[in-house]
Amino acid sequence: MKEYASAPRARKGHSAPQSRPELKLETRSQRNRNTNNKPQPDTAPPEGAFASLIPNLQKAVAAEGYVTPTPIQEQAIPHLLNGRDLMGTAQTGTGKTAAFVLPLLQRLSDGSRRPRRGSPRALILAPTRELAAQIGQSIRTYGRFLRISHTVVFGGVTQVHQVRAMNRGVDILVATPGRLLDLMEQGYIDLSEVDVFILDEVDRMLDMGFIPDINRVLARIPEDRQTLFFSATMAPKIVDLANSMVKNPVRVTITPDKPAVERITQKVLYVGKQNKNALLVSLMSDPKINKVIVFTQMKHVANKVVTKLSAAGVRGTAIHGNKSQAARTRALEGFKRGRYRVLVATDVAARGLDVDDITHVINYDLPMEAETYIHRIGRTARAGASGDAISFCSAEEKAYLLEIERLLGKPLPAQIEHAYHCDIAYRSTQAAPKNFGRGSGGGESRPRGGGARGGGSSRNRQSGGRTQGQFSRSRSKSRKGSKSRNRSWR
Repeated sequence: MKEYASAPRARKGHSAPQSRPELKLETRSQRNRNTNNKPQPDTAPPEGAFASLIPNLQKAVAAEGYVTPTPIQEQAIPHLLNGRDLMGTAQTGTGKTAAFVLPLLQRLSDGSRRPRRGSPRALILAPTRELAAQIGQSIRTYGRFLRISHTVVFGGVTQVHQVRAMNRGVDILVATPGRLLDLMEQGYIDLSEVDVFILDEVDRMLDMGFIPDINRVLARIPEDRQTLFFSATMAPKIVDLANSMVKNPVRVTITPDKPAVERITQKVLYVGKQNKNALLVSLMSDPKINKVIVFTQMKHVANKVVTKLSAAGVRGTAIHGNKSQAARTRALEGFKRGRYRVLVATDVAARGLDVDDITHVINYDLPMEAETYIHRIGRTARAGASGDAISFCSAEEKAYLLEIERLLGKPLPAQIEHAYHCDIAYRSTQAAPKNFGRGSGGGESRPRGGGARGGGSSRNRQSGGRTQGQFSRSRSKSRKGSKSRNRSWR
């Protein structure tokens, strides 16, 4: 479900806006009273699964301009209100977050007990800081008329305010695994009273190295709980793993097995690696490309792309794991508000983020995993809109392109007629480079041996957070004396 800062709008063909009233002069006090009022919710009655929500939740949903639930909401909410475990699969931008936030808020609204210090009643795990913050915003939006407290904890920032919030007691805790385990080991969080456990982006969390951390969390949560898994995709091996954590789950799948990208116009441009910057700058001369996310594999490459764009007069900003949380937040807000035309990102931004009106996604580097391609291009064409996805492919990346085309079930159209076309890349038969986007190049790599990802903390027991440079130095020292935990930052 999309969130809008503007006045609510009716959806699915409901009543048209009323005609403009006759202009009347107002006193200052009258004007202040009127402007202090919140936008009035749509008067149309809620439909489908929304009708089963309590009045205060219906009011919050209507205030956002929604009347008809999306398919994932329609299928998931009734089961969750009945207390069932659930595994839900849906495309990005389909309202997946609201599908679990709304029934969770309803379950906790009974007021039967208040949370104790450090003991949340519900736990939501997310792979990245940005996704955790977005879930927290959804809880704030839909829980605005309820007396339910929540907080969000993640690494990369001081833990002081997070600890203070936990000490006050919260109903819902949204967390990334690394910082959660930090605070648990320091004694600030006790999961023994968790009634609902939600794991969002389960395929990314489990398939990319969070399994040991999740098992440590599960060991601290009561077995008598409701467990939910939500994700954009769910491979068979991930389903098997998820099934070991749920009890008799309901399976809700929207557009199963085949990624739905019909609304996105996709094409590939073959280019030599050394000409990618020039090709990108040339594309930005097209005024139709007015709000774009550019994806790179490596963090230092993202910074260089921003520099190249700036030199060409294109305002851009970067978001990746080497940026502080404050810098990442500023970059994302600036992009949302139109201060930047281009957001250059590593895959930290590929999942879960909801930014309106993105016209284009450009894959400066192709992802190592075909599924990541789907999540990247899913940043455009959201909420029924259309969008464009342009992928650069060098000779070294041809194998990645073939995997993407295998997943899509069709080849990507190639645009040959451009100034930087590389016939060597077009005809390449190279195998995929094993170290592309990894190691010393600054790439945000897949952790090995269960290392934490996106938003995980540095396990600093005293300060509760380190900078990337501090973490890298301590990790290097640990290799000399003992086995490193090898945690990569996202």
